[in-house]
Amino acid sequence: MKKLVLFTFVLTLMFSVNAQIETPQPSPFTKIEQKVGLTDVTLEYSRPSMRDREVFGNLVPYGKIWRAGANKNSIISFSTDAVVGGKTLKAGSYAIFVIPSEKTWEIVFYNDTNNWGAPKKLDDSKIAAKVKVETMKLPMKVETFTMSFDNLRNDSAELSMLWEDTMANVKFEVATDKAVTASIERVMAGPSANDYYAAAVYNISEGKDLNQAKEWMEKAMSMMKDPQFYQLRQQSLLYAKLGEKKKAIEVAKKSLEKSKEAGNDDYVKMNEDSLKEWGAK
Repeated sequence: MKKLVLFTFVLTLMFSVNAQIETPQPSPFTKIEQKVGLTDVTLEYSRPSMRDREVFGNLVPYGKIWRAGANKNSIISFSTDAVVGGKTLKAGSYAIFVIPSEKTWEIVFYNDTNNWGAPKKLDDSKIAAKVKVETMKLPMKVETFTMSFDNLRNDSAELSMLWEDTMANVKFEVATDKAVTASIERVMAGPSANDYYAAAVYNISEGKDLNQAKEWMEKAMSMMKDPQFYQLRQQSLLYAKLGEKKKAIEVAKKSLEKSKEAGNDDYVKMNEDSLKEWGAK
């Protein structure tokens, strides 16, 4: 009897596992990635279709919060800060909500992306930006809700929303010119202290031209207001490899002092061992 019960249970389990059927989602998910200037913008949303229904003013009521899609919140993400309607959106992700009326839409960028659907009431403290835009009537019907990035410029783009016979666009701006200008100035000013330091350390680790490494290291140190203990440690080792023990000891003592201040016991010991090896007094 026990064997029969066990056999029946196994058959039931096998049937329940094999009976799982995968079907298409009525509002399929989509993801769009767009480069705007130097900013990566990502949009994730689900796309409901009209299916012979009247959408705005009926399926999507006027004056109520709509999730701008279906299923989970529609989410837009920016890799850098962006500006919408004069409000700065910090780099990160935002839920998109719409409060539609017959001729205008209020488009809301919301800090909380963990809602399924639309909240009954928006929390003002979570509204990162709210923009009212005029809608446009389309000469044709758009069966499936569609969002896209249009009117791309180096420093701006428009998020477009189309469904039924209605289209709404909201512009966002990114600080491309500021980033590019800073990059140009940085490159034109020549290598930074960190660039010289990294090049020197590479030569040291690979056993390449140590005299060139010395030149780069000394250049890096001259550009640093307050070199770190690990940077001084590398300089002291370089001097030691070049046979300049006096300089190696001088720099190692500075590294030792800073290591103690930083509470880094490993570097304290390494410096003390090197100083002893190099005959420091």
